[in-house]
Amino acid sequence: MSSPNPARIALLGAGIFATEAHLPALSELTESASLVAIYSRSFKSADTLSKTAKDVLSMSSPPSVYHDQGGKDGDLNALLSRSDVDAVIIALPITIQPDIIRAAFAHDKHVLSEKPVAPSVAEGLELIGEYEAKYKGKLLWRVAENDEAEPAFRKIGELVKGGAIGKVTWWNLTAVGSLGKDVKWYKTPWRTVPEYQGGFLLDGGVHSAALLRTALPSHPISLSAHVSLNLEHLAPADTFTALSQSSDGSHGLFELVPGAPNSSRDTDWFKITGKDGWIDVRFVEPVYKVSVHRNRKEGEDLEVLEIKGEGVKKEIEHFLGALHGKTSEDIGDPREALRDVAFIQAGLNSKGEKVDLEKLVKDGK
Repeated sequence: MSSPNPARIALLGAGIFATEAHLPALSELTESASLVAIYSRSFKSADTLSKTAKDVLSMSSPPSVYHDQGGKDGDLNALLSRSDVDAVIIALPITIQPDIIRAAFAHDKHVLSEKPVAPSVAEGLELIGEYEAKYKGKLLWRVAENDEAEPAFRKIGELVKGGAIGKVTWWNLTAVGSLGKDVKWYKTPWRTVPEYQGGFLLDGGVHSAALLRTALPSHPISLSAHVSLNLEHLAPADTFTALSQSSDGSHGLFELVPGAPNSSRDTDWFKITGKDGWIDVRFVEPVYKVSVHRNRKEGEDLEVLEIKGEGVKKEIEHFLGALHGKTSEDIGDPREALRDVAFIQAGLNSKGEKVDLEKLVKDGK
């Protein structure tokens, strides 16, 4: 995608994901976006990422650095006050993102904020309400959920909605991993001792919930679940199993476990079964292998699609496209992202009882 006037972007957050995902994605979108500034709570991390960005993006000079010790001319407010910043990409701790989003709106900045949309459904409803009442139509806000933007998952949704496997009857999603103390994500302080519901179950679980709403023909509308803790360092919980039903009557099993005892237990797959076939997807770096099994008169037909994994690039690309009025797909809608938080929150509180997801996403309780 190209544009005669690249959007001038500030990156708020200089952690692992900003370094390993956002910068590489922006390096492929230089005709559409120009990185002009970086903010982090500390000078060291902001400065390090700025120097890295200069190399990764082949810039003549590094992006300007802002941080919490920068004073009135070098803090976040100073960055947001710049007239040459059109939009911000926010990748900050879950608990502080809503107020940073509000600050960006108050300074007339378009926003692409990392998932989840908010720490809880109630907080998400409040933030979305403020956006829709005060800023929607003037400012663009999208939630960066890479599983929603992932081309392989969107292809599955297209195939399913197009009748490739007939009416969907059931599905299985399993995301099991062994998140040890030596894993880089665990070493992030705000993740090590989470101040938000569910810990890693919320932080990582919204990805799996987003996959469901992207690939299934209709939204999950209810679930019953149990959660528990297997590994103490992943408190408050690391094991989430649920039974969910969608509005079309299909149902499925959802298994989310970052707390497997070792890597030999790791499993990551998604299967959708219909009356006329089934679809299986697995990630084999750098591609997703989508296997489409169709019933034919002469027997089963198998088609295997290999689709490059590039969800982060696509979510940013769609955001930039929306800024320039060049995309018809509404990827990153905050109200859709709220459904992901609702799915995980419902499971965390279910205790085996059925939870109405439509009611939860409507009124926050």
